[in-house]
Amino acid sequence: MRRIYIHDLKDWPRFRWDSALLAEPLAAVRLRQGRLIGHMEALGFSLRAEAVLETLTSDVLKTTEIEGERLDLEQVRSSIARKLGVEIGALKPADRSVEGVVEMMLDATRRYDRPLSAGRLFGWQAALFPTGRSGLRKIKTGRWRDDSTGPMQVVSGPVNREKVHFEAPAAGRLPREMKAFFKWFNGRSRGDAVLKAALAHLWLVTLHPFDDGNGRIARAVADMALARSESSSQRFYSMSAQIRQERGAYYEILQETQRGGMDVTPWMEWFLLCLSRAIDSAQISLQTVFSKARFWERFGATPLNERQRSVVNRLLDGFEGKLTTSKYAKLTGCSQDTALRDMLSLVERGILVRGEAGGRSTSYELAKLAA
Repeated sequence: MRRIYIHDLKDWPRFRWDSALLAEPLAAVRLRQGRLIGHMEALGFSLRAEAVLETLTSDVLKTTEIEGERLDLEQVRSSIARKLGVEIGALKPADRSVEGVVEMMLDATRRYDRPLSAGRLFGWQAALFPTGRSGLRKIKTGRWRDDSTGPMQVVSGPVNREKVHFEAPAAGRLPREMKAFFKWFNGRSRGDAVLKAALAHLWLVTLHPFDDGNGRIARAVADMALARSESSSQRFYSMSAQIRQERGAYYEILQETQRGGMDVTPWMEWFLLCLSRAIDSAQISLQTVFSKARFWERFGATPLNERQRSVVNRLLDGFEGKLTTSKYAKLTGCSQDTALRDMLSLVERGILVRGEAGGRSTSYELAKLAA
């Protein structure tokens, strides 16, 4: 006998939740959002762009990892940098599959204020599967699923012993269901916009409107709603990266919610707490950007030549190993004599400090700033 799911209930999709119970986690999320955005707005344009690049790179990598796929980090980073116009040096060519995920994420977050529509989602799903295949399996792209091969089910386990976690609504319901979803998402809703992001994610995952790519698209729609909640296209935290860390709990709460009633308070609470952890994690992952900002606040007025500025930025980004005159010369294309003069000048200005070893083993590192 088929299990009853949330979309089978007579009051679907009239979701409800306990606003009083969610008030505290929602306030905590909003406080974290405000602090992080305020912190980032205090940075210069180039450092904000660097932070956005790092966040979006993580978002694209992790949203695919949740589905068991791995993309090449440098391809993803290069693709995003190229599309945002961020200078990162040599750019690595990206596969069509990488470009597709990047295009979807950028369209969702950079054009967050545009209406969501069937055509827009069709474009996203087609971009995710440019060959029309998911692995070896041929899938339908750029349209709703039709269930020609059977009902849409999320399963796990070996053949003939599969466990069905969830069965989506029949394909024939999708035009009507998606029309209702778009009307709600594009309209003015009562309540907080962050709660709308949580509900949009759940609603779209429950409908599972495509042959494949439903999780990634649902997370992109949630990111779009979060961008709306902040009225900003600049992303400084990654919900997908946090969900990747908590993948087991993520699937568990989704399964419980889809097998429950129309009171979705547990899901909404989980989403808010996960989002809070995502913002806290961003404060840690962006420490390099914050450290660089503190450094240039201290030394921004110090006259440096292009070679010195380039090497200092390399050190701030996490240079591997110890900096020597030969490495400096190789990085900047200058002679070792010029490298030595540049480095001694940086020592005099308090930017570099000399290591304890002397002679040919002499090395240098960035001076530590007082807290």
